[in-house]
Amino acid sequence: MKTASRIVGTAAFSEGYHVQDYPLYGAERRGAPITAYTRIADETILERGIITDPDVVIIADDSLIEDPMANPLGGIVPSTLIVINTNKPGIRERFAIQARINSIDATGLSLEIIGKAGAVSAALGGAACRVLGFISRDAMERAVIKELQSIGIPVQLIDKNVEVAVRCFESLPAYEIRGREAAPSIPAKTFIIPYQEPVISSPSVYASGNIVERQTGRWRLFKPVINYDKCNKCWLCFVWCPEGVISLDDSEYPHIDYDHCKGCLICYEECPTKVITIEREVTAW
Repeated sequence: MKTASRIVGTAAFSEGYHVQDYPLYGAERRGAPITAYTRIADETILERGIITDPDVVIIADDSLIEDPMANPLGGIVPSTLIVINTNKPGIRERFAIQARINSIDATGLSLEIIGKAGAVSAALGGAACRVLGFISRDAMERAVIKELQSIGIPVQLIDKNVEVAVRCFESLPAYEIRGREAAPSIPAKTFIIPYQEPVISSPSVYASGNIVERQTGRWRLFKPVINYDKCNKCWLCFVWCPEGVISLDDSEYPHIDYDHCKGCLICYEECPTKVITIEREVTAW
């Protein structure tokens, strides 16, 4: 989403607008929720940080809609433009979304053209450029190339990403950005926070974690699947798993805790016999 945000910002900048983008990270793990904010204006932008009342929202995966920490629908109004990366119908009805909404299967397109799990940056950047209504296809393509070059993507992959971005761009309509009524101002208040000793005010590194309650499996876009008919019980997936979500049963076969597997796919990469395959995640509704 950081790259998608920069694609939109770079494209808008090349069209003569003032731009400011701001990514916000949570846990720095593959698949963890991340938010990126892009401001576009006709004049200098002085405000920084989080956008609480977005005009356009791009949701990278439908599993994020119900995630209380991601909260991608926060601050929307009926005039808000929303694009959701999903292959499921009935999103508006399922979540009772009161806004202008479109859906695209950016992940499916990326798999079809690029063949790489999770490569949706260009797709979502292209989709965002289109619905804004004031960014041309040429500007979008130049932005995709520039941003992907800056992070060292090979030329062949950049060409495929441009193709995906164009497909998404052309599959959506252009919209008019509608203004919203200004929210009433709230008088500022000053709070005096008393000093607390470090033993009270600082988190303890010895405190117990909350991983059992926080089901990080919802972060996953693709899941590893073990073929037990061919598994030789080498244990390498068990050893390499950075989250410790692979355990061994009494027969020494590995088993994946899908409630907490984040889909980093390291087990897939390290499996010497390639008995671990990848499947696109399907959200259970």
